[in-house]
Amino acid sequence: MRDLLLGIDIGTSSCKVSVFSKDGKDIASQTGKYIVSYPHPGWAEQKPEDWWKSVCDSIQGILKDTDISPQEIKGVGIDGQSWSAIAIDKDGRVLFPTPIWMDTRAGDICDEVNRRVGEDKIFEVAGNALQPSYTTPKVLWYEKEYPDEYKRIDKILQSNGYIAYKLTGAVTQDVCQGYGWHCFNMKTGSWDTDMAKALGIPVSFLPDIVNCDTIVGKVTEEASRESGLAVGTPVVAGGLDAACGTLGAGVINNGDTQEQGGQAGGMSICTDTYHADPRLILSYHVVPDRWLLQGGTTGGGGVMRWFESEFAGEERMKEAAGDESSLVQLNVIAEKVSPGCDGLVFLPYMSGERTPIWDTKAKGVFYGIDFSKTKGHFVRACMEGVAYSLRHNLEVAEKAGASSDVLRAVGGSANSRLWTQIKADVTGREIIVPASDTATTLGAAMLAGKAIGMYSSYDEAVKLAVRDTRKHEPDSSVKASYDKAYETYLSVYEDLKGLMQRT
Repeated sequence: MRDLLLGIDIGTSSCKVSVFSKDGKDIASQTGKYIVSYPHPGWAEQKPEDWWKSVCDSIQGILKDTDISPQEIKGVGIDGQSWSAIAIDKDGRVLFPTPIWMDTRAGDICDEVNRRVGEDKIFEVAGNALQPSYTTPKVLWYEKEYPDEYKRIDKILQSNGYIAYKLTGAVTQDVCQGYGWHCFNMKTGSWDTDMAKALGIPVSFLPDIVNCDTIVGKVTEEASRESGLAVGTPVVAGGLDAACGTLGAGVINNGDTQEQGGQAGGMSICTDTYHADPRLILSYHVVPDRWLLQGGTTGGGGVMRWFESEFAGEERMKEAAGDESSLVQLNVIAEKVSPGCDGLVFLPYMSGERTPIWDTKAKGVFYGIDFSKTKGHFVRACMEGVAYSLRHNLEVAEKAGASSDVLRAVGGSANSRLWTQIKADVTGREIIVPASDTATTLGAAMLAGKAIGMYSSYDEAVKLAVRDTRKHEPDSSVKASYDKAYETYLSVYEDLKGLMQRT
């Protein structure tokens, strides 16, 4: 009988469940889809119950389609999207759909709380500015809009915390996802009850904080019936998806940096000292005694998914007729366009923008359109725009005291050699690509492996389980073209910012 680990990833558009061996080999994976609802401008919400159903369906699918037995799975790790606000009552029932990380409905509440409590005071405790996307203002929004249901709230959970609850019955808050709360002290990793009272957050809503590799419980009989996992299987708290992806990419030491190519974009720089900047995001790593200084953008791999969905009908027809995938075809036509895109520049602010501009009114923009531009220009402009947003965040992080020379790329975008090379050229940094599609679930599984003693340390876990697949060196011959386009990128936003605020 094998000793295997299970990683669960609660992403934005789907969950992914993967089974790994100790050496990081992906034995089996399945993905379960669910939807994001956009009922009003600025709203983006999901039903946590849909996550749980997709997780159970995916686990059952793996067990049905492979020779893996439930008893071979020795531990379960969970990662999830950031800044959820899952309100449950005393019986564990979810009271509202949860606003997800893209949701900006609580902008007015942030303005009021920042004035009343003080931006500097909040930042001093939390290490993060109070912005609408975080957990804190969403909970305050519940109180304002649903006062009767608000009284029934027992606890507020994060995405991975909710799945851990469904598996074990344990109500916990991992230290990594604590950064969604502005009553979470980023220096000490503990709740600040005085700040909670100042913000208007009942302390009773806050679960006990645990380390990400803490075994919070074991699979219950009910969870076993629903998921197919064996009763008694240990489950760890887990953490933020970007942080688990960072671990799964082998980023555990000071200065190591993960480049994020999932639905969202950005980066995570591992530090062993406290670095906070209001333009960026600071969290604890899933690895103890480490922080992650992060850039988190709304435009990452989701930009290409949007473009493919809306403008790649011809490519999809060719794919159905036996040609390569529509995304591969888009890469081919983009590769024919010169670096700098002949003056076409794209702002990837597709749902407002997070770091480093924090502008909920920011809009996506193509600038420089003329009759010479082809579909390939627009595809490449999307890729370059995301790369410019990455460079912007890296430059701000460097000013905050956290720099990096090498990026380790994860997420679906890293499968595009062209896009990865563009990012290397735009940022001037070497990019190493580990097993990009499994880095996030692998990181979650590695937490479980460390917790049950399969790995003696995170150094050993990385040495055994993380493998590099390729490397991209920046091309100095295109630096001037990208530097010029990057200046245009920054200027277009600054020149249009006022207009964006009025529309």
